[in-house]
Order: sequence, then structure tokens, then C-alpha cells
Amino acid sequence: NLDSLIERHGLTVKDRHRALADAQAIYQFWQGLVGQFGLENLMETVQALLSRSSLPSQIDPMLVHELPEGPGVYLFFGENDLPLYIGKSVNIRQRVLAHFSADHRHNKEMSLSQQLRRIDWIETGGELGALLTEAKLIKQLMPVHNQRLRRKNALCAWQLQQHGEHLLPKLVWADDLGFGAQDNLYGLYYSQRDAQKALRSLAEQHRLCLSVLGLEKTGNNKPCFAHQLKRCAGACIGKEKPLQHAARLMLAMHKLKLASWPYAGAIGVCEGDDLHVIDRWCYLGTAKNDAEIEDLLLTGRAAFDRDTYMTLQKALKKAKIVNLAAR
Repeated sequence: NLDSLIERHGLTVKDRHRALADAQAIYQFWQGLVGQFGLENLMETVQALLSRSSLPSQIDPMLVHELPEGPGVYLFFGENDLPLYIGKSVNIRQRVLAHFSADHRHNKEMSLSQQLRRIDWIETGGELGALLTEAKLIKQLMPVHNQRLRRKNALCAWQLQQHGEHLLPKLVWADDLGFGAQDNLYGLYYSQRDAQKALRSLAEQHRLCLSVLGLEKTGNNKPCFAHQLKRCAGACIGKEKPLQHAARLMLAMHKLKLASWPYAGAIGVCEGDDLHVIDRWCYLGTAKNDAEIEDLLLTGRAAFDRDTYMTLQKALKKAKIVNLAAR
């Protein structure tokens, strides 16, 4: 309080408890701080204090002390335990509190703050575990505010197949074909429209024939529209041989090729005390001991997931791998 500041810092005050005198005492105190620490240092400290996180009023403030400072996934729930948002971080406490230090600047954070009724979390052995768990839980719980990762639409990809003289892309679906085990898949899409749009763009970049690719209907031996604009090398009218067109198609689609599973069976990825069990790019779960590993292997293969595939593509290059195929 002001009396303590006056006594501690030796401030000179006349007519104590009068508004002007009290204001002059605070001014003396502030000037003393400026002299001791510098104005820039003081302003940075004030800004840090003003932006300090605070949990919404409907959440127990003591929860701050329970939030772990390690890696993992946090879950926000609203009324009737409705999943609102799922996130990941290498520091759960820091990330959760960051949501509420910005709630006055962003509509999403403000909405979360108003709807929030419960916070839960799952600790993981590291960042990889957090990424895998987040992707899995978002697909399971479908939180309202996770727009990017929540899509559970069936996945499709292009598969190159020989039809007569021509090599043609055929659209195949993950539900019908074991994605991850195949060696002849290109691209990953959530709809036929997205897949066709990507293939059309590729064809335009590499002067491939839309008619031969099945993206445009033309009569026999009649030029496609792109050839009339000199954007097709002429496979539609025999000007380019099928073998040449096939070679250029494979070259154009090379960057889209999905990696086939490079192991004989399931593997474990070590991260701290955790072992992430993976089979054909699918995350089966995380185990702590042999019994849990066996349970996960017996449960069977999870559905192929694009986000998990992308995460593992990077992670397995530097991960410590345990071969589980012999189990």
C-alpha cells in the first residue's frame, strides 16, 4: 500500500490521504524507479505484466499450478463436455496460458475463453508423441475450433495403370485399397474434385494431354482443346507416342509419389520412456511396456491418416526404431 511505499522509499508527503498529496507521492515513487531502472526497462516490465495470462473466471485459478511444463496435448471442453479445441505443445502450461493472454485481440481466443468450462491434458514423451496424439484425438472428438485437422473424409490418390498403349492415372480410395502398403500411389486428396484439380494443374505445367488422362472428352483421333492452344504435345492425335507421354507423366508425378512402408511389419519409435507403435504409416498408440505393445499389435491396423503420414515421413528419418515384426 501507499504507506509502505512512503516508508520504504523515504518519500516526502504533505497532507497525507488528500488526493493531490497521494498523487504526488506516487509520482515521486515512479521517478525513483525511472532513475534506478531506466524508463525503457520499466515500460517493458509494465507491458509484460499487462499481458500476463489469466484463466477465464469459470476455471479454477489453482489449475495453473497443475498444468505440466512438459510436452503433450491439451483439451478444452465447453458446456455438456462438448470438445471445443485440442492443441499440442512442448510446454503445455505455457501454451494453454498463451490462449488467454491474447483473448482480447483475437475472436477465436475470445470465443474459447467464453465457452470454456474444463481443461484436460495428456502428457507425452516428446514432440512426436504430442503430434501423433493431437491428430488422433482431433479425428476422434471433432472439436468445434479445430478446422484444419478435423477432416475425416475418405482419402483418395492417383494410381498409374496400364491401359492398352497408354499409362493412365486412376483414382483409388483408401477404404478400398491398403494405403501405406502400395508402391504406386501419387498425392493424397480429400475429394475427387481436389484430385482432378491437382492432376489438371500438373498436366498444364508439363504439356500432358487432358484427353489421354481422362480429364477431357474428345472424339477418336481428334485434338484436345489444349493441343489447339499448343499446350499439349499431341498424344491425343498420335503426334506424341504413348511411351513418351507415359514417361513424361511419371516424371511429372514423381514428386507426388507416396512413400511405401519401408519395414517388414510394425515398428516402435522410441521417445523418452514411450514407444510409439506404427504400422504402414498408421499410428496404433503409445506403449510403456511389453504388455501394452502386444495389446496394440493385436488391436489391428488403424485407418490411414494424411496428417499422421506427413508427420512420420519427417520423424522416421532421425528416430530410434525398434523392429516389432517378429512379435
